[in-house]
Amino acid sequence: MPPHRSPKGGNLLLGIRSRGTIARRHFAAAVGSLLLVYAFWLSRPEWDPEMRLWRAFGDAAFVYLFLTVALGATARLLPIFQRVLPWRRELGVWFALTGLVHGYLVWDGWARWNVLRLLGYEFVAELGRNVRLDPGFGLANLMGIVALVLALVLAATSSDRAVDLLGIAGWKWLHSFTYVIFYLVALHGVYFLFIHYTLSWHRPVPPPNWFRFYFLAMVLLVPALQTAAFIRTVMVRRRSGM
Repeated sequence: MPPHRSPKGGNLLLGIRSRGTIARRHFAAAVGSLLLVYAFWLSRPEWDPEMRLWRAFGDAAFVYLFLTVALGATARLLPIFQRVLPWRRELGVWFALTGLVHGYLVWDGWARWNVLRLLGYEFVAELGRNVRLDPGFGLANLMGIVALVLALVLAATSSDRAVDLLGIAGWKWLHSFTYVIFYLVALHGVYFLFIHYTLSWHRPVPPPNWFRFYFLAMVLLVPALQTAAFIRTVMVRRRSGM
């Protein structure tokens, strides 16, 4: 059964009222993403320029992902937030696009278009072969790659036409992978924020990322919100006899 539509042709499942509304929301989300990137970039003048840029895009993307995931549970707990739920569509799309830029910058600036380097291997001239120097680095990057591919799939299906094609049940099932993406990105970020750069690293250790504890707090807040929303939903249904 196709989704119900508003009189102006928008899809009520996604909270859309007109193409103009979609365009304005995407414009606002794009500007917000760029402002976040710029703010993160300004906050780390002591970093290597390449790392400073790709981390700025990565952290900005995570903020958008956090908002996309957290809004659903927050709206269940505080109904006043339901009015901003439709923004999850644009936030999710721009998370994917900002994350794509982050991934490209890492691929171009760190991995240098070398798959083995992306997986943590370096060529050691003395040995005459590639050696894995960064345990965990490749796995963390694979998590990021899987999360990015899934995010791009969800971004590509964040449209009225996709809902009509997949049906409401199919579309909701596909977009439930948003939570898979969140936890993959969380593990990816935790590795690079707390594990990768240590004194035993084979290169100079960059200054600590000031965002790391805010990142961890946001990661922990999401399951806390989900748990609270689940408990509230069960309690409401039990009271209503459903």
